[in-house]
Amino acid sequence: MEPIHAQHISEPGLVVLDITAADEATAHAVMATLELQWTTSGLGPVRRDPGEPGVRARVYADTRRPATSA
Repeated sequence: MEPIHAQHISEPGLVVLDITAADEATAHAVMATLELQWTTSGLGPVRRDPGEPGVRARVYADTRRPATSA
């Protein structure tokens, strides 16, 4: 994963969530569910690290702001 920069967590309510899941479908389901709750960076790329179990993804979210789409 890329490093987390100070701007990503510069204020209370801003979070960076690293997701590890068994498969891409599960990771996408988690990202989609988070998107229903808060303003997020949306469905991001999912990657698989050689020799590591599962897949990984990262989501940036603003927990102060509700989701903008229904």
